Amino acid sequence: MKKSTIWSIAAIMALAFIGLLILQMWYINDMTRMKREQFDESVTRSLNQATRQLELGETLRYLAKDAEGQETGFLRTDTLMQTIHADEGGVYGSYNPPPPPPSPMILKHRILMRGDHATLAEATKSLQENVKSRYVYQRQLLDEVVYNIINTASERPLSERVNFRLLDQIIRSELLNNGIALPYHLKVNTADGREIYRCSEYTDEGAERSYSHVLFRNDPQSKMGTVTIHFPNIEKYLLSSVTFMLPSIAFTLVLLITFIVTIMIIFRQKRLSEIKNDFINNMTHELKTPIASISLAAQMLGDKTVTKSETMMTHLGNVINEESKRLRFLVEKVLQMSMFDKREVTFKQQELDLNEMVENTRASFLLRVEHTGGQIYTEIGAEDSMMVVDEVHFQNVIFNLMDNAIKYRDPDRPLDIYLRTWNDDQHLCLSIRDTGLGIKRENIKKIFEKFYRVHTGNVHNVKGFGLGLAYVKKIVEMHKGSISVESELGEGTTFTIKLPRIK
Repeated sequence: MKKSTIWSIAAIMALAFIGLLILQMWYINDMTRMKREQFDESVTRSLNQATRQLELGETLRYLAKDAEGQETGFLRTDTLMQTIHADEGGVYGSYNPPPPPPSPMILKHRILMRGDHATLAEATKSLQENVKSRYVYQRQLLDEVVYNIINTASERPLSERVNFRLLDQIIRSELLNNGIALPYHLKVNTADGREIYRCSEYTDEGAERSYSHVLFRNDPQSKMGTVTIHFPNIEKYLLSSVTFMLPSIAFTLVLLITFIVTIMIIFRQKRLSEIKNDFINNMTHELKTPIASISLAAQMLGDKTVTKSETMMTHLGNVINEESKRLRFLVEKVLQMSMFDKREVTFKQQELDLNEMVENTRASFLLRVEHTGGQIYTEIGAEDSMMVVDEVHFQNVIFNLMDNAIKYRDPDRPLDIYLRTWNDDQHLCLSIRDTGLGIKRENIKKIFEKFYRVHTGNVHNVKGFGLGLAYVKKIVEMHKGSISVESELGEGTTFTIKLPRIK
């Protein structure tokens, strides 16, 4: 499959997932907004009903008080009249107040029973006048009570007019009637902003979104009070209405992550496939040379026309032997990585001197470096230079790094290599710095991968399989060490190996 096709599919799927997430988030936001509006409306309605009940309660108290006062007045008048009657020498007895005025129905009955010439129309008119006079009288009484309430109640302090415990109970009851069972915090302020009551568990959490309502709205503005409540857990309450959407979002995110990982795996496999194809091409090229040499030597041995002197036989035997070793080395190098993947390698560890190994390595590569016109410089700074390693494998690590420095050199200038050892608090350190071609920044993090080779134009301009640095990293890590690289294109590369110090 072409890379462009994969990218197209990935883009379409990514847009679909992102669109689905956006729709879900929009739905959750819309649900939360509607829930908040319903909540605001319910709280406002509850406060309105609660304050109205408070006002009705105050009105009923004043009506009851007024009625009690009227009744007391009548009783006093009755007692006074009885006393006067007794003092005037009359027969002592109970005082009988005058009977109440007859009702309209009684008046109608009396008129009809008198038997005079009064017509029904006259009786009806008389009744209407009687009802009107009774209505006017009752209206005057009610107006007097209302006037009393308005002028008397509004003069009292708000703290005396309101039973705050009762107000709390009324608000709680009205909130429950409107379907709200959340804990809330309550306070009451006067018209000028003075706080006269606050509930004991009051906190400012959630106070930025509060609900207020006027107490005694018919009073003068300067006498009005304000009741304010807020809900500390309102956000949890609003989010609880959309919790059923959270699993859907979670599953969508899981699918999105799975899709991203799948796409990454596809691209990784495609890249590995390209690297392996490159590896096969390089391996074929590498194997052709020793095979051709062995084949040519075998033909010469079998050709009866060629004189087979002792020197010739020795030469052909050496060629076959050397090329066979080269073939075996190439095959073993390919098989090494599979051995490390299965963790089947065993080390013959022994205590060695890193400084000594560095000096031996310098001697081995000196001629090749001098052939380029350069030099190998050593800086032996490690005082505690003993390490426990497998001699063969760890020497191969240094050899591979030195060999890469020579392979990837700048052909237009001499190659210099700097070997340095030193100690820090916990490690024995070795650095190998060269003045070669350097590595691009985007390639540095890939150079330790199997089969990966930095492209330098021609696939076969530098022989190899892309296994050397992967082998180096694996060996160092199996010795409980670490390797890092710093490079600048055109300036050179520095590899740093750190091994734990012997305790």
